[in-house]
Amino acid sequence: MVELHRPVMEREVLEYLVCCPEGIYVDATLGDGGHAGAILSSLASQGRLIGLDWDMEALRRAENRLNEFTGRMFLVHESYTNLEEVLRNLKFDLVNGILIDLGVSTLQLMDAERGFSYHQIGDLDMRMDRRGSLTAKDIVNQYTEEQLSIIFFRYGEERWSKKIATGIVRAREQHGPFEDSKALAEVVKEAIPARFRRQGGHPARKVFQALRLAVNRELENIELFLPQALRRLNPGGRLVVIAYHSLEDRLVKNFLRAHAGQCGCPPNLPCVCGQKAELRIITGKALKPLPAEVEDNPRARSARMRVAEKLI
Repeated sequence: MVELHRPVMEREVLEYLVCCPEGIYVDATLGDGGHAGAILSSLASQGRLIGLDWDMEALRRAENRLNEFTGRMFLVHESYTNLEEVLRNLKFDLVNGILIDLGVSTLQLMDAERGFSYHQIGDLDMRMDRRGSLTAKDIVNQYTEEQLSIIFFRYGEERWSKKIATGIVRAREQHGPFEDSKALAEVVKEAIPARFRRQGGHPARKVFQALRLAVNRELENIELFLPQALRRLNPGGRLVVIAYHSLEDRLVKNFLRAHAGQCGCPPNLPCVCGQKAELRIITGKALKPLPAEVEDNPRARSARMRVAEKLI
């Protein structure tokens, strides 16, 4: 039996998200349904959950995992960038809480056919939604050296982006187009000076992250999602975001700050400062998983959670 993805910071999600047990909640990145199951278990019988995921395979796994909650949930094959359209179609106006977990699930990483892993031989795909047309293979084999360098630097913050781009173009000119993830990982490794290869995990980690973000337009999608989430929250409703690298977390932090204005009222108390901010930031600094969780689930170690409450 395949082990399903383990939800990160489950205790913290329930503590900060579920403020109204009879309310309506959105899990905008349903994945295998771990967070969704915990949320549904904590709700009263009137409580409802709407789950979105653009990965049909993950949606099927979640549906099986959550079958005991049939009648209390709505699972939709859709990107979180279309949150408002989904809510309109389901005849929901405002909701009491929205969760978005921006990580890649363990099963997606383990599936060689998806091409997310630099440890396995697999097709260079990296699409979260198989309906999309652009793949990592398209980028690696068709983009210019300059375009590749920009992607690796912007989305991966890769120090050696230019050398890696040069190595990829040279390799495809000499040996033909890249066909699998393992071959790409080896070329990336060789492009990085030897004394730096042992720093910060696998040498190809940042390049694979950059390709995944570019293929799925993940940073752009976060920017599309956040204003929709703000508009669709009830006053008093909570937005909980779990990010896994600085690019995502920075976008979230800046958005929350921009909409929180100058409100400095204590968390969990009514706003009395008169600043008319749209949001109140509940977590000053991003929350990190407890050491015990990281020890039990090492994939959680890079998670960062931010929470805000809708005021008006």
